[in-house]
Amino acid sequence: MIIGALAMLMPALYAARLENWHVMQIFLDFALLNTVLAMILGLALMNRKPRITARSHLITVLLAYTILPVFLALPFVVLIPSMGLAQGYFEMLSALTTTGASLIDIPSSIADPLHLWRATVGWMGGFLVLIIAFSIMEPMNLGGFEIQSIVGGAGAGSRGSYDASHRIIRNVVLIGPTYVFATFALMVLLMLSGDRAFVAATHAMSILSTSGISAIGGITNAASGRMGELFMAIFLIFAVSYYSFQTFSKSIGLHWLRRDAEIRMMLIVITVVPVLLFLRHWIAAFDVNTEQNFWAALRTLWGSVFTSLSFLTTAGFESADWQSVRNWSGLDSPGIVLLALAMMGGGIATTAGGVKLLRIYALYKHGIREMERLVHPSSIGGAGMSARRFRREGAYIAWVFLMLFLVSIAAIMLLLTFLGLNFENSIALSIATLTNTGPAANMLDSTVNYSDLSHNARYILCIAMILGRVEVLALVALFNPDYWRR
Repeated sequence: MIIGALAMLMPALYAARLENWHVMQIFLDFALLNTVLAMILGLALMNRKPRITARSHLITVLLAYTILPVFLALPFVVLIPSMGLAQGYFEMLSALTTTGASLIDIPSSIADPLHLWRATVGWMGGFLVLIIAFSIMEPMNLGGFEIQSIVGGAGAGSRGSYDASHRIIRNVVLIGPTYVFATFALMVLLMLSGDRAFVAATHAMSILSTSGISAIGGITNAASGRMGELFMAIFLIFAVSYYSFQTFSKSIGLHWLRRDAEIRMMLIVITVVPVLLFLRHWIAAFDVNTEQNFWAALRTLWGSVFTSLSFLTTAGFESADWQSVRNWSGLDSPGIVLLALAMMGGGIATTAGGVKLLRIYALYKHGIREMERLVHPSSIGGAGMSARRFRREGAYIAWVFLMLFLVSIAAIMLLLTFLGLNFENSIALSIATLTNTGPAANMLDSTVNYSDLSHNARYILCIAMILGRVEVLALVALFNPDYWRR
């Protein structure tokens, strides 16, 4: 709460620069109010000692996502008369969980400092995800680290090496400078590409946090163009592999790029999907003018590569050339491919949501091994004991999580259909919120706006966003008494 209150000074200062004194005053007032409330709560809870440390950490994370958006939404509620507390809560929860689902259909209808506040909350939410992953999920072998622990990688043997407070402080010191520097570097590159400072800052924060928040309705309206998209694609590597942050914080070098399973899965996806979309109507596309269609082909390839990477990392930004991809491929609804990519998700211990690439890779290796056994039933899998455990136990845990994830999607869809939404909108909304990829809701032909939903439907989506951010496996562990007895 204190960090959120201090962050309100950023839109307040920007409002002062724009000479919007009313907006500045509101942000300053709530910054002071939230600081006082946080200090009161801190004094009241400072001597509290939880009996079960691990369980208290997960409960704290769950309550943070549930309660904190109420205080973050107060400036929105006051400055936008048509937005009540429930709508403001949805807006801030969406930003804090890096979902990016917005009730604001027309970006120009609200002041720029409010857009800056949305992007700032999303940026802080992305950093919160990283700290939770390395400080809480890794020692408990949750959030994808359960796969790594099988082969003795990250998460193995780190349980109890520090208590929670020491781990949090240590990871803030290690990850914080890299996170801030990467955001600033991308902002400068976007400014050099043609974006004004405000747009560059919001898009840089959205890319590093994979929140997909934009003050101008998406990067398709940005002045930076394809050069800006190229820089964004480079920085999305932070959402593909958790080694990317350790490259700078722990100086591990770049040798991990050649052996990292998540990087390999990402390269396979952003190669196969664009090529399939490109080749579908190759002959038809070159029936007209060869020179014109050559450049159209390049635009199509780039648009599909960037958009595939964006949705794979659950950022949810569409390339300016995505419409060319739709026209080129001739598919009635190519957005279903992007929904599938969002379900795959990015890397473990990153700001991305979804199932996570490492789990997909474990299932992929298991599937390859099973196909080999169809040809050679008596063969023995090679690559050592660690690789065999990864293909067996790792694939088993990944399959359990995938089933829980699919059951969660089905449950959210069922609840939404009970409220009157059709099948297409229900599946798009459930995948968009559970994968924390808010823009994915508009990927199907039947476009749905979050502002048109009923209050009950938005309450269900709020639960889905929290469930997708915390991960269903962590919640299962939270309510499993046997886990804590051991």
